[in-house]
Amino acid sequence: MPAVGSNPPMQTNPRSALVSGGASGLGAATARRLVNEGWNVVIADRDGARAARLADEIGAIAVTMDVTEPAQVEAAVRVATEAGALRLVVNCAGIGWATRTLDRMGTPHDPASFQVVVQVNLFGTFNVLRIAAAAMAKGPPDDDGCRGCIVNTASVAAFDGQIGQLAYAASKGGVVAMTLPAARDLAPVGVRVVAIAPGIFDTPMVGLLPAEKRAETASQVVFPKRLGVPDDYAELVVAIERNRYLNGEVIRLDGGLRMPPR
Repeated sequence: MPAVGSNPPMQTNPRSALVSGGASGLGAATARRLVNEGWNVVIADRDGARAARLADEIGAIAVTMDVTEPAQVEAAVRVATEAGALRLVVNCAGIGWATRTLDRMGTPHDPASFQVVVQVNLFGTFNVLRIAAAAMAKGPPDDDGCRGCIVNTASVAAFDGQIGQLAYAASKGGVVAMTLPAARDLAPVGVRVVAIAPGIFDTPMVGLLPAEKRAETASQVVFPKRLGVPDDYAELVVAIERNRYLNGEVIRLDGGLRMPPR
């Protein structure tokens, strides 16, 4: 799979980061922040054209990648390892879905849509994690014996799933549940695993909601009284990577928000 986009500046000891779902929203903000921090960043996204535009803008590398396709993930990881020592992987790829277990007519939840959400959000995260971890394990350790960090994206829906979020909450709950066993599994090779559970963030997905619904949600945040912004997420990713003692943890990033039933 060809990589496109601008190559980052050459470094004496280059380190690379792979961001899945990196062409928009949380992933795009993370890619920008990491480039500014001196990382060689590979933006991996199903929308290859959008990834390439962002890569050209910020000085990164873009690859087309569907997180559910092992061969595409393997190819993207190879590109990342060629850009430097792969030290960081951030899983931001995901989709949302809203369907009740039974609708108002008594029709049960469509199983196909449930499978799609779980396939992308849960299996996709697992797929990137396992392949990236295998590449990281081959790299040199730092003074703590750490070879890399994988940051997965869960959601507060894993804990506070709302009406209609059956599939989404289940998929993100799976990401939460994977965190500790993955960290334990990968401890012998020095790879840390941490999950971020964002609240309601001002991303393209949330932008589809009516303005009044967005304002209502923002008012329910404890403090600060606003929706999260992608830079909040990117800042936490950087902090997680820097703090070697963070491992096996799920961090809520939600301003104290606890989601109501609807």
